[in-house]
Amino acid sequence: MSPRSASVNEELRRRSRERLLQAAVELVSERGYEATTLGDIADRAGSARGLVSYYFPGKRQLVQSAVHRLMHRTLEEALEREPRTEDGRERMARAIDGILGLARDRTVLMRQHMAGLLQAEGFVQCPEQQRLAELLRETAARHGSQDLDRDYPMLRSQLMGAVYSMVLPNVPLPLTTLRAELFARYRLDWEQGVPPDAEAPGGRCDTDLSRFFATDPTTPRSEGHEGHEGQSK
Repeated sequence: MSPRSASVNEELRRRSRERLLQAAVELVSERGYEATTLGDIADRAGSARGLVSYYFPGKRQLVQSAVHRLMHRTLEEALEREPRTEDGRERMARAIDGILGLARDRTVLMRQHMAGLLQAEGFVQCPEQQRLAELLRETAARHGSQDLDRDYPMLRSQLMGAVYSMVLPNVPLPLTTLRAELFARYRLDWEQGVPPDAEAPGGRCDTDLSRFFATDPTTPRSEGHEGHEGQSK
């Protein structure tokens, strides 16, 4: 049997990493951070347990990367949904609604994520976090920012504060209140973005997250080979 090409090996590694990210999001959403182990995540992903450490130095880094992936893909989907638009105010409204909707629909996950950010390591500088930052920075630019080094961090902090307020146990602020504050700050009309549906105050939590962690189903899988490659690299 001829050896696999470098491109096939790279695709296998990418698939393994994305399965681990998806498994981390699913399990932390279901059980919480403390009750989820790296072994649980590897088992859910169908990966060898020793493979996790090849991609991530620890559970905190894995979970943060997984949540940042879900956040940046959620934001990307919100910004690019049909009808597509280049209007900066509409894109800002969509960005706010995308992030607030995620906090509403994934309260346990986002609560654990916010708690993790307060740990000593803070933000994990992973590709997922960097992509999220790029999308938010681009949103601020299209909204008309004249000073991105000031306005992007402010947008990020405003969204983080809103998420924190929504997921705070026992005394959460409602999405509509926080949306109104953010829309007023950025001079947006309530009808822009995706206004909350009064008939569905609990939101619509999509249990199928596969589109956020998409892989090419035609690519062959071989966890045994992947584990060997990860140990030898």
